[in-house]
Amino acid sequence: MHLQGERHKAGRINWLRAAVLGANDGAISVASLVVGVAAAGAPQHSILLTGVAGLVAGAMSMAAGEYVSVQSQADTETADLETEKRELEIEPESELAELTAIYENRGLDQALARVVAGKLMSHDALGAHARDELGITETLRARPIQAALSSAGSFVAGAIIPLATAWLAPVALIAEVSYATALVALVLLGGTAAYAGGAPVARGAVRVAFWGALAMGLTAGVGRLFGATV
Repeated sequence: MHLQGERHKAGRINWLRAAVLGANDGAISVASLVVGVAAAGAPQHSILLTGVAGLVAGAMSMAAGEYVSVQSQADTETADLETEKRELEIEPESELAELTAIYENRGLDQALARVVAGKLMSHDALGAHARDELGITETLRARPIQAALSSAGSFVAGAIIPLATAWLAPVALIAEVSYATALVALVLLGGTAAYAGGAPVARGAVRVAFWGALAMGLTAGVGRLFGATV
């Protein structure tokens, strides 16, 4: 009988989280800048310059922040694995008993738990302890470079939408058109992310759109309040 591998959504949690966060942040941040500066009465070239500066700064900030955060997680995982490796070399019987206890707590009787632990340790002792004791799996391992590139790339992808809108929209309507376009983009982003992650699509779309609308609305209010040309 041929067994077909199941495809689970957990395998894409790390990169999906970084990509969605980057795209949302790019769209919201740059759209808010564009709307705020446009509401202040700035000329189009100043609006575009502000948007481009926001795109570059935001992409680098996202990449750096994501890299540092995920690298810290990776460093912790590496340290834990090194500790576990030393313990396996020094006290293999103690580690076998520890793994046996873990399987007992999951419902196996002691004899079977010890057999399973022994078999797994004879095959890959460090892998067994990493997975079942430390909770570190290959699927969920921290990958800082991947996370940084995904965040920066997705930020740029999200930021291009309000930038293109500011470039193509009538000068007198840049704020309004940018607001509406960004809101539609956020609805699509939120819905897509929710669908990919197996969550309710409408809830995800509304959640992202709400916070985006709030950010752009507040920035527009600040721009109109000061009303200074950049």
